[in-house]
Formats: sequence, structure tokens, C-alpha cells
Amino acid sequence: MAVLVVDGAILTCTFGAAPSALSASPGPAGGTNAGAATIMDFAPMVNIKPFGLCSSPANPAVNTPPFTPKPCIPATASPWVPGSPAVTIGGQPALDSACTCNCLWAGVISVISPGQQAAQV
Repeated sequence: MAVLVVDGAILTCTFGAAPSALSASPGPAGGTNAGAATIMDFAPMVNIKPFGLCSSPANPAVNTPPFTPKPCIPATASPWVPGSPAVTIGGQPALDSACTCNCLWAGVISVISPGQQAAQV
């Protein structure tokens, strides 16, 4: 069962060397979902922080001699998918623990710890 993702959730990338923390965008002032993430929380370096070193051969920085992992700079250009079918926040589907986000360098970003255990969707 998927769990809603909140600010501080732990993420991983298939080509990253280390986990990273999600920074959820601020929720509506005074709202009950403050700190909850939506599928629109995909901005590189804002919502999705680096994953240590990147080892993707699709990353131009990695794919130049010598072919070694280089510092990760997330390159996300589209929202998380699929999003919660049952919960919306500010008109956007909530981010749940079953969602993934694609990096332009062929990495798949996923949630390894949603930051909470309650509020199942």
C-alpha cells in the first residue's frame, strides 16, 4: 500500500551513489497538508537534491574520458508518476511512495522512505 510522501523523504536514483532527501514545496498556509509533496515537486536542486556521484553513461559529464562517476546534478524535467489517484493537494495529485521520477541521464528516482508511516492512500 502506497504512503503519502512528505518533506524530508529519502530518495534514491538508479545511477546515484548515495540517497538524497526530498524538499517538498510549501503547502497552502495553514493547510492540513503542509509538508506533503505533490507530483510537481520535481525541480532539480530545489526539490530533488544530488545523489552523490552519478554513474550513468547517458550523462555527458560521466561519458567523457576518463569514464568515471562524476558529481550528480539531477536533470529532472517532468513530474513524478503516476501520483495518488485518491489525494490531491492544491489541485495536484499527492506524491506517494509508489511514484517515480525520470532523470534525463536515464536514472529512475524512487522513494525509499516516505518520511511518515501514517496516511496510507
